[in-house]
Amino acid sequence: MSVSTRMSQVLSQAKQLPYDASSRIVLMSDCHRGDGTWSDNFLRNQNLFFAALTYYYDSGFTYIELGDGDELWENRKMAPIIASHSDAFWLLSRFYQEGRFYTLFGNHDMVKRDMNYTRCHCGSFYNENSRCRHPLFPELSVPEGILLTSREGAPSILLVHGHQGDLINDTFWKISRFLVRYLWKPLELLGFNDPTSAARNYRKKENTERHLARWCDEHQQILAAGHTHRPSFPRPGEAPYFNDGSCVHPRCITALEIVNNQICLVKWTVMTKENRDLYVGRMVLEEPVSLFEYAGKSTTAGLKSP
Repeated sequence: MSVSTRMSQVLSQAKQLPYDASSRIVLMSDCHRGDGTWSDNFLRNQNLFFAALTYYYDSGFTYIELGDGDELWENRKMAPIIASHSDAFWLLSRFYQEGRFYTLFGNHDMVKRDMNYTRCHCGSFYNENSRCRHPLFPELSVPEGILLTSREGAPSILLVHGHQGDLINDTFWKISRFLVRYLWKPLELLGFNDPTSAARNYRKKENTERHLARWCDEHQQILAAGHTHRPSFPRPGEAPYFNDGSCVHPRCITALEIVNNQICLVKWTVMTKENRDLYVGRMVLEEPVSLFEYAGKSTTAGLKSP
């Protein structure tokens, strides 16, 4: 199935979530939280993530994760992932308890689309201190897409992971999972890159972004995705394809923020004060732009040729 067909399918079936000028929404993706071992790409940025998440929790944001939150291709079970990053899951559960947490499935955590899986593996966790189970995300529903619909006439925003229509990562994802789990994971130690990954294969990344941007342009639909790990922030008039980047960049994590009907791109990284003290800081990469600027103004500008 083509990217265009799959994206239109997701749009027609997306869970609708209303927003307005008072809404505060942060979009993040591709955390790839692992089991805390050498192959856990999230490990180096876990403190950045927790600091950013604390800021968004204290500031009243709704947190939406656009897929690949947990690395379930390399890892078979959720329990070691939750145990290794218990502080992050504790805070995410507080978002969930307050109705401020939503998540989509990506290609690396597609098993979450099965309600039975999330109920069994994400509904609760075992606390070693109290030696009993505690609620985590009870009755969590993980859709493929969310459509942010404005109460005030601003354009809608389709949220997806971005793997849709990719033959290897969508249609044959189980084969790719097998190869990553038993072949490419050990080969990474020798310096080989996984050819199935849009994040590590430059040509694949370009193709994915071009197809998604073209779909946005053809359907006049704002899209926010992840998957490629490369942030994207179009100017008004360009194809309205946004990408929040990832949480596994070498020295930072990136996110899209929607506040007061405006969208901006930020990164969180370790910064230095004048006295050389280190701290986790937030830096605006792309200044806020009104979402109304993207209403019906999309052209083929910004699209790259095949």
